[in-house]
Amino acid sequence: MMTTNQQNRRSFLKKSALLGLGATAATVLPAISAEALWFNKKEYKVSTTKLGMGTYISMTAIHSSKDEAQEAFGLAFNEIDRLSNLLSRYDESSPIAVLNRTGSLQDAPLEVLELVGRSLAYHKQTSGAFDITVAPLIDLYKNSFAAGAKPTETEVQATLKRIGAEQIIFTDGNISFARDDMGITLDGIAKGYIVDKASEVLSANGLGNHLINAGGDIRTVGLAANSKPWTVAIQDPAKGKDYPNVIEMHNGAIATSGNYEIFYDNEKMFHHIINAKTGVSPTLSTSVTIRTATVMDADALSTAVFVMQPTNGLSYINKRTDSECFILGKDGSSHRSTGWSIA
Repeated sequence: MMTTNQQNRRSFLKKSALLGLGATAATVLPAISAEALWFNKKEYKVSTTKLGMGTYISMTAIHSSKDEAQEAFGLAFNEIDRLSNLLSRYDESSPIAVLNRTGSLQDAPLEVLELVGRSLAYHKQTSGAFDITVAPLIDLYKNSFAAGAKPTETEVQATLKRIGAEQIIFTDGNISFARDDMGITLDGIAKGYIVDKASEVLSANGLGNHLINAGGDIRTVGLAANSKPWTVAIQDPAKGKDYPNVIEMHNGAIATSGNYEIFYDNEKMFHHIINAKTGVSPTLSTSVTIRTATVMDADALSTAVFVMQPTNGLSYINKRTDSECFILGKDGSSHRSTGWSIA
């Protein structure tokens, strides 16, 4: 029998999940917990952790006042709640749900326009590897396996006809679909965007040294305690005790996409990352971690590189001047872009 706390957590996760992306694919060393530690006469390390976006969200700041830090945390969590409700496709009243239900969204909120516009740009840059119109495929796999059956090839091929970001009409603040049975999901980019916005709230309220970790989507600003860089570890997909990689960060972001947290079959061949061209999940990678300037971009790129498979994904990142990647292959191999640094 579940305890009351377990029941509340399950209910909260169901209501707040963007896709249920609670994958803790990266973590922060040392582990974050609720605390206020006094390092010297000038600074505290203040931390807090709450549930949001279907995962645990931790915020840590180095600041002279623990009360001011906690107040800023509260404002940042308010922003997270606001954006989560706005961008979730599971809330029937949200703009995304309206778009998916009716095929059209007039005078879309600025945040939705920004995310859809950025998503379309990444769709073009990655030659279709990043595609927000995969929602019908995700639903097909999720619902079929929940009913105890793998989707048939006929069902997959029929659903593929409803996929393709090029079928999104995006003009003058309005968004619509070229056909009626389409749908989008912002799960591959929205969580990062929300973390970035929360970080902006902290900075605007005087927290110039902080870290946010939302289930492996991490944003760092400034310095950690004693003027040291923030230390971030890439989690072992096998849940072992060793970390495949550890890096140091000042101002930047990191996000990981993996096949080991949300999957629909016991063999983990079908998971929430789906190739919009083939209709199946890529199988050669276990996790892809991207380091770049914003968590929004890291989110989108980690998904795209996962879809591209290791060789093509690594080649793509090496051509960019603003991003680095670390890939763990299904065969246990690891691959780093040329600029990836190790702490």
